[in-house]
Amino acid sequence: MGYYEFSIKVPDESKDALIELMRGFGLAGVIESNSKITAYFSDSEKIETIIEGLKQSALNLTNSGLPSNLSYDHVFVPEQDWNETWKNNFTPIDVGKTLSILPPWETQQSSKTNLIIDPGMAFGTGHHETTRFCLAIIEHYASTAKTKNSFLDLGTGTGILAIAAAKLGFKKITAIDNDPLAIDAARRNTALNKLSNVSVIEGDASCALGSYDMIAANLVSETLIKIAPEIAQRLEPEGIALLSGMITGQEIEVLSAMESCGLTLLRRFEDGRWTSVTVGKNTPQSL
Repeated sequence: MGYYEFSIKVPDESKDALIELMRGFGLAGVIESNSKITAYFSDSEKIETIIEGLKQSALNLTNSGLPSNLSYDHVFVPEQDWNETWKNNFTPIDVGKTLSILPPWETQQSSKTNLIIDPGMAFGTGHHETTRFCLAIIEHYASTAKTKNSFLDLGTGTGILAIAAAKLGFKKITAIDNDPLAIDAARRNTALNKLSNVSVIEGDASCALGSYDMIAANLVSETLIKIAPEIAQRLEPEGIALLSGMITGQEIEVLSAMESCGLTLLRRFEDGRWTSVTVGKNTPQSL
């Protein structure tokens, strides 16, 4: 068994949409850099199917009004080389004021809150801009929140946001994803961080039970719109929901969906390409 490694050049504004499209035809893992996407597919998928999927994805990008001038090449990576591939691409990174994301083969920093992440074949090493932003906001909120009883991570990927929440003082954390690879990675990473208060569940937003002081959803805008009712239903009256993963401009429809469910904008964060927002049921908080 092995994997096909595709090096794909695609315009920045189309990266997230392309990743979501590739998940529809077998994407097993992805590494993002400034100039390209490195995508992995199991060799159980026919190479012809993957290539046809990329061609169809380009058409879908065009139909969505996004740039679709992508190019790629690919190689075969034997299974025994997989771990070495991740090691060569995953380097430690500091986030916010106190957080440090590092793989298990690196030495932990005594002066930092260490988030140990072994990505395996799931998503979310913390190198993506939106993930780093979410971590910084969770860190800030955790330092100011009066109540940190519960945290919900929707679309947990490797579990990085849930792990951060646990290490920043939230008492009970629920992490949900519909991807079995993500579930395996999140459970493995929870164990690597020696956490006993993180519950990892395979499913969708409807699997969340109870209510939460903070909800994090770093997802594409279409998914955020779809799960707006679940977010509103599960958010505590004084809680905060952090919504990220939106290309600037997409937040308009997302906020409209949230407002229709009784949530109001607390704060908007922009860095040019990306926009993230916090929403709640009551008046804006000091965030």
